[in-house]
Amino acid sequence: MSQRRVRHVAVIGTGTIGASWAAYFLSRGLRVTASDPAPQAEARLRHFIDAAWPVLRELGAKTASPPHEALVFHADPETAVVAVDFVQENAPERQPVKQALLARIDAILPPDIIIASSSSGLLISKLQAGCRHPERCVIGHPFNPPHLIPLVEVVGGERTAPAAIEGALAFYKAIGKRPIHIRREVAGHVANRLQAALWREAVHLVAAGVASVADVDTAISEGPGLRWALMGPHLTFHLAGGTGGMAHFLEQLGPPLESWWDELGNPRLTPEVRQALTVGVEAEAEGRDIATLAGERDRFLLDLLALKRGRRGL
Repeated sequence: MSQRRVRHVAVIGTGTIGASWAAYFLSRGLRVTASDPAPQAEARLRHFIDAAWPVLRELGAKTASPPHEALVFHADPETAVVAVDFVQENAPERQPVKQALLARIDAILPPDIIIASSSSGLLISKLQAGCRHPERCVIGHPFNPPHLIPLVEVVGGERTAPAAIEGALAFYKAIGKRPIHIRREVAGHVANRLQAALWREAVHLVAAGVASVADVDTAISEGPGLRWALMGPHLTFHLAGGTGGMAHFLEQLGPPLESWWDELGNPRLTPEVRQALTVGVEAEAEGRDIATLAGERDRFLLDLLALKRGRRGL
């Protein structure tokens, strides 16, 4: 599989994730051909790009305003993938839908074009099963919103060629993302599994009456979450070990941590728990609607990203 330079990307599916990808690709100077069968999909996509552009300018967009001429829209995916260098698929998170869509795209693309699925938890080995060239299929899972969050998880399947993984990693890195290679398929990949593990205990603590929804959120956002924005749990605990590092941390705190693992909860989302979570987050939001909360999140993310870039000397 050749390592071609990517100048033209097909974005297949332009819902929340696909629209965000399209905006980011355009901001990096790439041409985008998008496809989505939903009524008014093109109008919604262009509106999203216009709304996101001020943020993208702060992140280094190549142009002062959205390059509308660099975006072409087609209703059907087969037309959208003609003459592109890379495909980012963002269909609904349902295996039969994605499997059929990848097979349709694969049938007409040259075999050296990488197809990356944004799936947040499905296995690429299942999604590539109907493709003539499964070796070019990978997971390229972003985090919401993709035009802001740098992380992309790259996963190969049973029949994925190493060159496809290398090509996807190189492409995402070249456009300013922070891709990681997940070396073995697991449902949910890596970051979502970590989120799920933390949220499971967060739900348990609420359901068991240990703390309120708002206090659990504060425990993360005003505590370890601040450190996690700089370094992950392993490096954080390495520092917690002082001059002895991780080895000392494991010697001193490993046994207590293991005892806590044994006591972690395994809650179920019963109607009562769902009600408690819903009421709790509504109280925590203090009347702010989703758009307001998202705006606050995005503004903070911009400031945080600028701080991290400054520390890296970028």
